[in-house]
Amino acid sequence: MVVVRIWSISNQKGGVGKTTSVVTLGGLLAAQGKRVLLVDLDPHGSLTSYFRQDPDSLDRSIYHLFFEQRYKDKHYIESVLKPTSLANVSLLPATTSLATLERQVSGQDGMGLVVARTLAQLWDDYDYALIDTPPILGVLLVNALAACQRLVVPTQTEHLAMKGLERMVHTLKMVMRSQNRQLPYLIVPTLFDRRTSASVTTLKEMRRTYVESLWDEAIPVDTRLRDASHEGVFPHQMDPDTRGVRAYRHLLNILDMSEDAHA
Repeated sequence: MVVVRIWSISNQKGGVGKTTSVVTLGGLLAAQGKRVLLVDLDPHGSLTSYFRQDPDSLDRSIYHLFFEQRYKDKHYIESVLKPTSLANVSLLPATTSLATLERQVSGQDGMGLVVARTLAQLWDDYDYALIDTPPILGVLLVNALAACQRLVVPTQTEHLAMKGLERMVHTLKMVMRSQNRQLPYLIVPTLFDRRTSASVTTLKEMRRTYVESLWDEAIPVDTRLRDASHEGVFPHQMDPDTRGVRAYRHLLNILDMSEDAHA
């Protein structure tokens, strides 16, 4: 049985580039011939909307896997999947109903492992799964952290994002203690604009504070990434050599080398 590599892209602050990171990394993996599953765990459904699916109207989504043990039924899971603009990339979409999940499943046993058990049903079908998570601690983020083998923490290079990063690292350490396991993580500076003192100063602060867990490069501001989102395609399909795609390609190499080292 093939064991899929599962990465969670997480931060407890919105607008830091989580969805862009999921889409760009997923597309670059697909370009290497990998079979990729993108998982949307955010009630806002940004990843789902990216591929022109409507989180307000889907009749099946990851939300429904939390009920009646449907995560055990591979045929049902496959019926939830949606296509993307690449044949070897599928989407496990979100609906806005996820916003009510916390209240509905509170106190029920096993609710923190639904995503892990869902992905276990698909191990033979995919090489990678990338999870887009909500910016708040709750059952969805706990599911993502329980399912993944590696955490990527995109962090905007601006001062307010540092607080979100601090909360995310605290949450990660708390979850690791509760699950009694170590989860490797990499902080990825995003939306970096070397022309602004705010970006430059924040990046320097990150490098002082998170010496061992910070990627030594940064994802730059790149309007071509936004253009790709507008078209609903993977950024490398629109322009494989744009500076944002090049940066994500470097990041992917680092992540894969880290996975190989731990294999």
